[in-house]
Amino acid sequence: MKIYRVHHNGSARYALGDDRVARLTLARSISDLGSAREGTGEEVEIGSARLLAPVVPGKIVAVGRNYADHARELGNEVPAEPILFLKPPSSLLDPRAEIEYPTISERVDFEGELAIVIGRRARRVKAADWRGYVLGFTCANDVTARDLQKKDVQFIRGKGFDTFCPLGPSIVPDLDPADLALTTRLNGEVRQEGRTSDMIFPPSALIEFITAVMTLDPGDIVLTGTPAGVGPMKPGDQVEVEIEGIGILANRVRAAAQ
Repeated sequence: MKIYRVHHNGSARYALGDDRVARLTLARSISDLGSAREGTGEEVEIGSARLLAPVVPGKIVAVGRNYADHARELGNEVPAEPILFLKPPSSLLDPRAEIEYPTISERVDFEGELAIVIGRRARRVKAADWRGYVLGFTCANDVTARDLQKKDVQFIRGKGFDTFCPLGPSIVPDLDPADLALTTRLNGEVRQEGRTSDMIFPPSALIEFITAVMTLDPGDIVLTGTPAGVGPMKPGDQVEVEIEGIGILANRVRAAAQ
């Protein structure tokens, strides 16, 4: 089963199904899903539906340099503990929507990532218990204005533009994230090929580390890092992040309005 969020008759609705068809539920938020999964009798065709980001997070917690090959390609050491930063919720972008290339940046990169979707309030969670706090997993693109990130040192501006967190197309609850293939394509050409088993800090360690610092609420997102191969995009490009068992997150790039 996959969990979609779709625009239907003027409002956002959750739907459950597969890659072809999903049935609408009464749920309008992640918190409602447990008690409002009853179908309405209506179905949506996934191929033609207007897909929305599958969750609206209160916060997006991202992890830097969580793949050793990516740390090396940026000239950085492999970290001894997770490196955390936040992307604003306003950076969220729907599947099939367009990434805005900001006028003040000269290099905007793609970063394909596995995203963890929190299902219940999580505070001081032990690594052994992490799975009980997770609703499921989806694809993400941690879009980065690389020149601004390097200029500023900290990540807020380079990672925080509107549209810089494409997410989706669906949440997959019953998935083992231990060893999934992750592929990013630019205009159909493979640029990133990695496996989640190459993470320095697996999801269990990330959830324990993050929740020792801050409470994660239902709908919050954890971006788990990107493998090697990140690179620049330009207006007109199409970028696809595909994760085994989840699907393909596809977005085109367009120039921001002057």
